Amino acid sequence: MPVLRAEHVHKKFASLEVLHDISLSVGKGEVVCLVGPSGSGKSTFLRCVNHLERIDAGRIYVDDALVGYEERAGRLYELKEASVCAARRQTGMVFQGFNLFVHLTAIENIMLGPRRILGMTKAEARAEAEVLLARVGLDGRGSSYPKQLSGGQQQRVAIARALAMNPKLLLLDEPTSALDPHLVGEVLSVIRELADEGLTMLVVTHEMAFARDVADRVVVFAGGRLIEEGAPRDILTAPSDPRTVAFLGRRS
Repeated sequence: MPVLRAEHVHKKFASLEVLHDISLSVGKGEVVCLVGPSGSGKSTFLRCVNHLERIDAGRIYVDDALVGYEERAGRLYELKEASVCAARRQTGMVFQGFNLFVHLTAIENIMLGPRRILGMTKAEARAEAEVLLARVGLDGRGSSYPKQLSGGQQQRVAIARALAMNPKLLLLDEPTSALDPHLVGEVLSVIRELADEGLTMLVVTHEMAFARDVADRVVVFAGGRLIEEGAPRDILTAPSDPRTVAFLGRRS
């Protein structure tokens, strides 16, 4: 079974349909990059996968478990918030704006989830957090507060925080968009290493070179629709849909 399976997903904000009949799967160990114009529904879809946004129709499954709902007699009933939060353990989320707790140090940010949700002791969570800080190239920076770290370092702490929950699927929503250009490389390097380790990832990105190098598959969104998908060399070099051609042309 795929780690992620979305079937005919629809999402509206008032009368505006931002996702129209999206079906997509991500296999274990696969890195899938979502690309397309701003406002095309990529980030909304990512938030639906984590049930940060409710869908209006369709089904989303992570590790074959229905996300955010239970099904009875063919109808969906939304789970209570506690059950939704418990299910989010399967998916780690890395946001554009880091979303670190400013009053906590780097290591405390990483320890928070394992202590509160996984029930780790303080010593267990600290030991795991130190390993993760080293994994993202921040060994020795655990006592630093977010304001004492660069944007790239903060995003690497955010990645370590997501990894601390040992997710089956890592969701990254434009992880470099809030960074100065000279800091982008250090974050993409960490994501490349995670891909090499076989972590399953769904990444919204505008970094076409990164998608070409790291993705197993590139999926193109436009106007709330999934318009084409395939190997990076095919989609980014010889796209078949004129909307993809136009999007890539604007970025060349």
